[in-house]
Amino acid sequence: MRLKPLRLPDSGPLLAAGYLLLWLLLWLTVQPYWMLPYGLRFGALLLTPVRYWGWLLGAELVATAGISLAHGLPLGWAGFATNELPEPLVMAVGLWLLRRFNLHASLHSPQEVTRLLLSVVLVVTATTAVDAALLALVSTPSSPELMVRVLGEEVLSHYLGILLIVPLMIMLLRTRIEQRALASLFMDGLLVMLPSMTILLVLSEQAAPQPQFARVLSLAPVLFFAFRHGWRGASLAMLITSLGMTLVDQHLGHAPSNAAAYLFLAVAGTGALMLGSATDALRRSSERVAEQNVYLGAVNRRLDQLAHQLRDAARGNLQADENQRRHLAAELHDELGQNITAIQTHVKLAQTRLHQAGMEDISTSINAILAHMRRALHRLLDDLRPAVLDEFGLLRALDEGPIRDLLNTAGMTYHTELHGDPRLLDDDTRTAIYRLVQESATNAVKHAKASEFRLRLRIGERQGIAVALLDLRDDGTGLPSRLPRGGRGLQGMRDRVTSLGGQFRLRPAPAGVHLRILLRGNNNPSEMGRQN
Repeated sequence: MRLKPLRLPDSGPLLAAGYLLLWLLLWLTVQPYWMLPYGLRFGALLLTPVRYWGWLLGAELVATAGISLAHGLPLGWAGFATNELPEPLVMAVGLWLLRRFNLHASLHSPQEVTRLLLSVVLVVTATTAVDAALLALVSTPSSPELMVRVLGEEVLSHYLGILLIVPLMIMLLRTRIEQRALASLFMDGLLVMLPSMTILLVLSEQAAPQPQFARVLSLAPVLFFAFRHGWRGASLAMLITSLGMTLVDQHLGHAPSNAAAYLFLAVAGTGALMLGSATDALRRSSERVAEQNVYLGAVNRRLDQLAHQLRDAARGNLQADENQRRHLAAELHDELGQNITAIQTHVKLAQTRLHQAGMEDISTSINAILAHMRRALHRLLDDLRPAVLDEFGLLRALDEGPIRDLLNTAGMTYHTELHGDPRLLDDDTRTAIYRLVQESATNAVKHAKASEFRLRLRIGERQGIAVALLDLRDDGTGLPSRLPRGGRGLQGMRDRVTSLGGQFRLRPAPAGVHLRILLRGNNNPSEMGRQN
């Protein structure tokens, strides 16, 4: 749950009354290098609409006049106009111009922090320059060194006032903070800041140089809060630490800190604010990356589901194709094979009569044609569904079956290295292995002009999944620079492997074609399939 920022009242008198009260409260803390009311003025003009600026500046002038009267200072119109009016008017003009150039009250990113701090430097420099010019016109300073010291004191006190007050105002009025983050900030304040202030008090009671060391040590919790809670934690820790240092000095009666101490405070506060903003930006970037990772994870899971669906569909198509081939082979074997056998039987029965009629050459021709038809039928049946794969199993079919006959007939040497148990693989994978070897051997015979063909098959388990590594190579002419269109060779093999979720690689070789194929079975390796 996020807490909403505070809303300013949409009323000039109410804003003026609240501003007057805060001005008087912060005036009690004013020291030579400590001008918190200046920061209140800067933040109020930065965060409120321009139409309310008159009310705010009027309330400030009333507060200043009241403070002067309370201290018994003479209140002349000329002196009042010269001493009190120029500074708020110059700041108002400067902020009006900067807001016209898109200055926003935001510390969301390091760039916005840098832009705001540069605007602070410009406004502080402008108001100090106007004060210096009026001081030179009204009175002649006793020495230039004194005037420089007074102006430097003013610049440092004004910059510190803005650095300590404005981030707090932006946090309260412009940003939303999660309740969990606020609770964590409160707990860290109790566990870290309170002990730090106690240590500061103990060290400050000692003799020098412990007080100076205590001021340096007090910046450690500021850095901690900057890393842990971003610019909000850094600004709060910086304000509490600075107030603690001031109150400790007043309580112990120490001399006010010199300009070097407050300059160190200003530099450290600027660095802590920049560090906190960078930490917030890095945290937001990490959150966005985490969200993107979650989204990409969901997309990847969806892609994996689609890939599984596509592989299942492709496997189903292969199964349907193999079933159709098996059915067609059975039909051809039963119908055409039986008819050829019947014709051969009839020719054999009529052979005696043909011999008596002097037509034995006709019977010889018919028998030769029928033998050619039977061989062609066997080749067609083997292409449709290799019977040897069903009858003898994968390893024996690869080593002794029609593939060896094809290569030997073409005058090629056939080398085989077969290892593993094919029963680990499902029927689709075993059929795919045989088809891949058959297609590769056919390509070697038809196109490669090779003298030898090598087959290496290893079947085993990897991470509980049955895998088959198939290595095919020949020593032929290799592949042409441009593959012919319409061919089903390598692309058909690649599609078959992809449909089974495998990997197909065409490896470079000095001569011939070298294929490495990895297939994964669907069977549980602990459950053996049918016998080889």
